[in-house]
Amino acid sequence: MKSQIISLTTGSRETVHDITGECQSFAGSVGGDGLLHVFVPHATAGVAIIELGAGSDDDLLAALGDLLPADDRWRHAHGSKGHGRSHVMPALIPPFATVPVLGGRLALGTWQSVAIVDLNVDNRERQVRLSFLSD
Repeated sequence: MKSQIISLTTGSRETVHDITGECQSFAGSVGGDGLLHVFVPHATAGVAIIELGAGSDDDLLAALGDLLPADDRWRHAHGSKGHGRSHVMPALIPPFATVPVLGGRLALGTWQSVAIVDLNVDNRERQVRLSFLSD
């Protein structure tokens, strides 16, 4: 298995951050057929396979805002207001995804992208582990 860590800055607001290019570059450098596993080793971020750029990313953040409001209801209550919701979010959007790779290319659907979902405005620096398991 080949593995690589990429670092990214998600910013100071809730975000859906596209990492499809980084995933494709890694898969292409390894080549062949297999599975690309994407894992974010943080308690407050997730990995989503989603259409980006057509409003779906904003819709996802709005839906998460409805499901997990940034208010004072959360028992995990340090950091910014509503921080506890960031710790609940990975139960809805898990911290991992697996994508098939064929001939060194991600086998995503036409409009699918790989994205990091991050509601935690207190920690902008993220790492993502990309692991390739060849057949």
